[in-house]
Amino acid sequence: MQFVDSRSPATQRVLIVRFGALGDMVLLTPMIRRLHERFGVPVDIVSSGGWTRPLLDGQPGVGDIRIIGSRRRPYLLSPDQQRLVRWLRARGPTPTWFAHPHDVGRDLLRRGNVPDEFVCDFTNTIPGEHDADRWVRFADETPVALGNVYPPAQHTRSAHAFLQVTASMRSDLQPWLVRHGLESQSLIAIQAGNKRTMRSWKRRRVTNKKYWPETRWAQVIRAVRKDRPHSAIVLLGVPQEHELNQDIIREAGITNIHNVANDLPVPILVALLERTDSMISVDTGPAHVAAAVGCSVVTLFADADPQRYRPGGRNTFAIALQGKVEGQLNILGIDASRVIAAWRQLPKRARRYGAEQELTAGVG
Repeated sequence: MQFVDSRSPATQRVLIVRFGALGDMVLLTPMIRRLHERFGVPVDIVSSGGWTRPLLDGQPGVGDIRIIGSRRRPYLLSPDQQRLVRWLRARGPTPTWFAHPHDVGRDLLRRGNVPDEFVCDFTNTIPGEHDADRWVRFADETPVALGNVYPPAQHTRSAHAFLQVTASMRSDLQPWLVRHGLESQSLIAIQAGNKRTMRSWKRRRVTNKKYWPETRWAQVIRAVRKDRPHSAIVLLGVPQEHELNQDIIREAGITNIHNVANDLPVPILVALLERTDSMISVDTGPAHVAAAVGCSVVTLFADADPQRYRPGGRNTFAIALQGKVEGQLNILGIDASRVIAAWRQLPKRARRYGAEQELTAGVG
């Protein structure tokens, strides 16, 4: 099925505009899938950030991906915005979903000659609704220009994020595993850092709501090592998080623990987490990647709503933890024993790598 409009080329594509962090773009995948199912054509995406293209390029239903830098920069000073507008004009007006919680960047559609009647604007959440479900609900809306040609699809089950791990991702992962001495081992991933943690040299600052102390990470890691003596523990992150990981490793004082924050491109991250048995993470993008490739994960939340942002969706293998300090939501209200207990409840994957024979399912 293809959308046909007399005012534009016969073969149409649909468009999503979403400027989001890594986790936001993972949670957008149910919407991409739903629009692809509704219209039967590739879904083009306008976004920002260096993670979007390597994350979504080649995913089912994804068409062209266009990336811009700062959306707040004046248009005349932004070559990225100008290139996007030229692309939109050449592409012609097509059904468009502006999936962003504010209007920054909305003017680019008008500059690109996409009429308002072709655009569905961001919808607010329903209390208790997960983002994955919200984006599917939003995908079921129809721009005014289409009239009643495409009524909303019947959404009857919970949505969940999904990332397809491509053959090229798996192929690229193999030499990476060899380089880090991980090719024959079962893996457990730790994501301690996030972009807030690394915005300043002072990790313990009050504004760093997602900071969880190195001593507690070390407690968790020692417990994981005791339960899984033959598994490699891998600390993930971006280069700015490398030093944080090193501090945690020194505090933990165990062997067979690996800091890969200096060498973790997004496609490797996706394939690595498919290969990983389980994960413990703060509320940040890699936790959503894990859930989207079927890796069970424990996630430590600060003041964000786990009902809305639980990794992957409402029904994935994810456990969300939240704590309070003096009656207020605070990640420091989560102690290490709760994290360890939650991790032990996760379903463990069958051991496909290495010679050790540990639990193949159930509780670790």
